[in-house]
Amino acid sequence: MSKRPWPFILGGLLVALLLAGVVSNYASSHPDGLDSSLLKGCTVNAEDEITGGSCPAQQAKDHELADSPLADYGVRGVGNGFLSTGISGVLGVLLTFALGGGLFWLARRRGPANGAPTDPANGAPTGPANGVPTDPAGGAPTGSAARDAGARPAGTR
Repeated sequence: MSKRPWPFILGGLLVALLLAGVVSNYASSHPDGLDSSLLKGCTVNAEDEITGGSCPAQQAKDHELADSPLADYGVRGVGNGFLSTGISGVLGVLLTFALGGGLFWLARRRGPANGAPTDPANGAPTGPANGVPTDPAGGAPTGSAARDAGARPAGTR
């Protein structure tokens, strides 16, 4: 695997921006399963407004953030619906990427709490100061560390 993940990360970001900015405009505008089930028992008109009957959707209230700049999958103040949805999707992807990238950066920079050296291959604590895992009983290098250190099995020359 490549030591530099940037082409993969930037490619993924580009695909996400394309999907959010363009393809999201072609999503269905019809209610999903939850919305449909909440309307059972009510009659609705062509604008999906409840005109009669009794259903759980009649008790629905606006969300506290209904007046926010990015409410209802669009950007307030942008008259073109296609552009408004695209901008809102791109802003959402960029914000998510920035928050996720920042969290991963913080987690990556955090080292071991006790300051003990760790094996870069698996992150496990290593043995003595030279960083070679040792057998607790005899202090001899173990496993692949023994091979790397030039140790030979007992009884061989």
